[in-house]
Amino acid sequence: MKYRKLGASDLNVSEISLGSWLTFGVGVEREQATECVNKAFALGINFIDTANVYGRGAAETFLGEALAGRKRDSYVLATKVWGQMSDTDKGLSRAQIVKQLDASLKRLRVDYVDLYQCHRYDPETPLEETMSALSDAVRQGKTRYIGFSEWSAQQIEDAFAIPGVEHFVSSQPQYSLLWRRPEQKVIPVCREHHVSQIVWSPLAQGVLSGKYRPGAAIPPDTRAGSKSMSQPIQGWMRPEVLAAVQNLVPIAAEAGCSLSQFALAWVLREPNVASAIVGVSKPQQLAENAAASDLKIDPALFAKAEAIADAIPRPQR
Repeated sequence: MKYRKLGASDLNVSEISLGSWLTFGVGVEREQATECVNKAFALGINFIDTANVYGRGAAETFLGEALAGRKRDSYVLATKVWGQMSDTDKGLSRAQIVKQLDASLKRLRVDYVDLYQCHRYDPETPLEETMSALSDAVRQGKTRYIGFSEWSAQQIEDAFAIPGVEHFVSSQPQYSLLWRRPEQKVIPVCREHHVSQIVWSPLAQGVLSGKYRPGAAIPPDTRAGSKSMSQPIQGWMRPEVLAAVQNLVPIAAEAGCSLSQFALAWVLREPNVASAIVGVSKPQQLAENAAASDLKIDPALFAKAEAIADAIPRPQR
């Protein structure tokens, strides 16, 4: 496992990180989920990402139990705020940040998190209020650094223009061979401000593993075949997407790796990416994904894959 510096922080994070959306505390049985966490440590993965809204606290509660007993400095822990936790609890107001961070720390059984992220932008709260509250959390020692997920380039610039507040060190966008939008504006702005990307859905919910074939039955023990985890993947299950992904398989074979490893290596080819977050239900999936950290792939093969992905017809709105 290789490691990269996270933005302007002093955190070194593993190139492959362990996510918990849809899986831990929700879609994966506890014993199996614990095996995945233990496997992550065995593989050298030190970066774990979660959010208060994942299972409305269930993912954080599970991780608090699974990480109990491990040295706190042996892992980098990130969580998020903004998502709806109740009829009245949502957003990035000062009151919500204070309340939700304390609740997350309690569920995670830690005194601090390494990274506290705004899960989305909150247009109903003044940005100055959000940044002031986040800065206080850093100064109080409840989080070491702050980040955001899925903010626009202008929103990022606005945050950095506020005087006297802590600066973001990370951005968490969706980014994959099938979703390259961050390259247009977000990555250039982040690069300018020394903000790293920690990428979610680098395998397009597992579609870039190549396990789903157009016209074929969906394997029952997969994310697409799961009642609790299948909804977010539906946008990638179009026949034209699945057919294009199958055309990527021989390119990965030419590179000497699986398609999952190839797709993760493609994400990591971008210097502004610090880590690719993977969500797994089996330890062996994690082992396969982790191996992508050490791959050296001919850029010409990446270019061939990009041409295939870029030619996929976009759905009509």
